Amino acid sequence: MSEAPEAPLTPEELAERKMRFLFGLRSKGVTEARVLAAMERIDRGDFVRGIFAARAYEDMPLPIACGQTISQPSVVGLMTQALEVGPRDTVLEIGTGSGYQAAVLAHLARRVYTVDRHRRLVREAEALFQRLDLTNIVARAGDGSRGLSEQAPFDRIIVTAAAEDPPGPLLSQLKIGGIMVLPVGQSDTVQSLIRVKRLETGFDYEELRPVRFVPLVEGMASD
Repeated sequence: MSEAPEAPLTPEELAERKMRFLFGLRSKGVTEARVLAAMERIDRGDFVRGIFAARAYEDMPLPIACGQTISQPSVVGLMTQALEVGPRDTVLEIGTGSGYQAAVLAHLARRVYTVDRHRRLVREAEALFQRLDLTNIVARAGDGSRGLSEQAPFDRIIVTAAAEDPPGPLLSQLKIGGIMVLPVGQSDTVQSLIRVKRLETGFDYEELRPVRFVPLVEGMASD
């Protein structure tokens, strides 16, 4: 027997949930004012559908279509904060998913390119970006492990799926002085979130925290 759908939240209940949502971000270490402001403007509830919609303001990952997930808000905030996005930056996101991370970045960067191997996710995210009037996001269906060479180099790159090592094509598409944030590690173990800075002489790697993400898969999905 299926559960009855929850009653819609009143405006007061919704406002309180959003207030707790932002307080929760701060308590997990998301303290940069521009990042918090962007996450306040982008309603996570727009990106969570179906039976999980009532949990949109909880700090937890949730299932979305194509066997993927929308990351927990605190991880989105911490990754965005680590990326140090400036208002003139061009950002490449690998792993569009629900579109939530790209939408947050759109309020921080000049332009966001987002790539996903699932065409369905790209279509649904594009429709949502249009509805939210986020005109500085370009969504593409493609093999994210190869990056987006025709738009390179990028000031910032963020990867929302875990590879064993930072993919070479993505490192090569990062500007000198640029920053990439991504999870690395085996898909069936706890991974590490790392920040990579490209220097004149090579790359500097910094480990930030343990995380768990879906694996970065090469090639296009069949959907």
